[in-house]
Amino acid sequence: MSHSETPLPDDLAILIAGRFAALGDPMRVRILDVLRRRGEASVGEVADQLRAGYANVAKHLALLSRERIVGREKRGNRAIHRICDPTVLSLCEVVCGAIEQQHAELAALLSEHQFSPAAPAGASNEETS
Repeated sequence: MSHSETPLPDDLAILIAGRFAALGDPMRVRILDVLRRRGEASVGEVADQLRAGYANVAKHLALLSRERIVGREKRGNRAIHRICDPTVLSLCEVVCGAIEQQHAELAALLSEHQFSPAAPAGASNEETS
């Protein structure tokens, strides 16, 4: 997207939202991670790797294919899938980097504010005689 004064057209906003929706499911993120690491894989190979059902993985791969994030090639009686849009990998790296930064900031904040355990109810600092 470019920086401009005109609002984003509705049809473009719908396309962008569709892309983010496709990436917004944990199973699809895991599938993309398998394809990133393996380069390419069949539905069965992805399902085995994730210990997920074949039909479930096939459904998610079909959606990723419709969004043109994943490509499919027939090899005999098998369909082999691979990531065909490298910008998805760049986007994932940016998001992962932001999450790592947030976790580091939170860890630093928590270490600065070590809280001592609360005193048990009814306990007091003064001794009674």
